[in-house]
Amino acid sequence: MNLIDIVGLFAGICVTISVIPQIYKIWKTKKVKEISLLTFSVLTFGVAVWIVYGILKNDLPIIVTNSVSLFLNLVMVYFIIYYEKEK
Repeated sequence: MNLIDIVGLFAGICVTISVIPQIYKIWKTKKVKEISLLTFSVLTFGVAVWIVYGILKNDLPIIVTNSVSLFLNLVMVYFIIYYEKEK
């Protein structure tokens, strides 16, 4: 692994883990009133497109970090929909 890949992985990890505190907060409080479904839906779609881009470029850091990010953002979308219905 070269320096460019390491920098790419580090950047991807930082962006990917940034949503974890929000997921944890929603999981504990069950409150999503202030969270935008549209924003997280567009973000999730964008991350999916990044995965396709990474596959086309054969760029493992992009594929791996965005795959984890896709999963976490799908969890957020699920929580927003699920907890919004519970009102």
